[in-house]
Amino acid sequence: MEQALSIAIFLGAGFAFVLVNLLIGSVVRPNTPDPEKKSIYECGEPSVGSSWVQFDIRFYVVALFYLIFDVEVALIWPIAVVFRQEAGPALIIAGVFTALILVGYVYEWYSGSLDWIRSSVNTSMARGAGQHLQVAGLAGAKVGDFSGPSSEMQKLARRDPELLEDEQDHA
Repeated sequence: MEQALSIAIFLGAGFAFVLVNLLIGSVVRPNTPDPEKKSIYECGEPSVGSSWVQFDIRFYVVALFYLIFDVEVALIWPIAVVFRQEAGPALIIAGVFTALILVGYVYEWYSGSLDWIRSSVNTSMARGAGQHLQVAGLAGAKVGDFSGPSSEMQKLARRDPELLEDEQDHA
């Protein structure tokens, strides 16, 4: 009980310290809003384009796979150290764990999630033309109703280039 009380006091003091410093900082600092302060800073160079560009989801997939395999190594290393004398069971445990991770990796590979360059035609996750129109806010329009890329489609194409490609294909 005494140990739990000391941990609670330590955590409370830590939170209080952070909150007091934030409060003092908000009271002491000058409030001078300036458009130059809110402008985009790119290492002293003039900014090119908008800074509000969404990254492609494929970067997330690569980062997620790195994290999974990094955690796998972090979990297999202690198995090798702890079970140094009992190598047989440790090898079986590490092998099953690695096999499960590799099964997921092979599934992602065959499903096309790891393909960096994909076209909307040969991808299993391709959107139908109706979905493209719905995303563009043109749900009532037919596929051949527009002759060129609309400004709304161009805005969306900055985030998903496949939308613009499909619209130009249907025109």
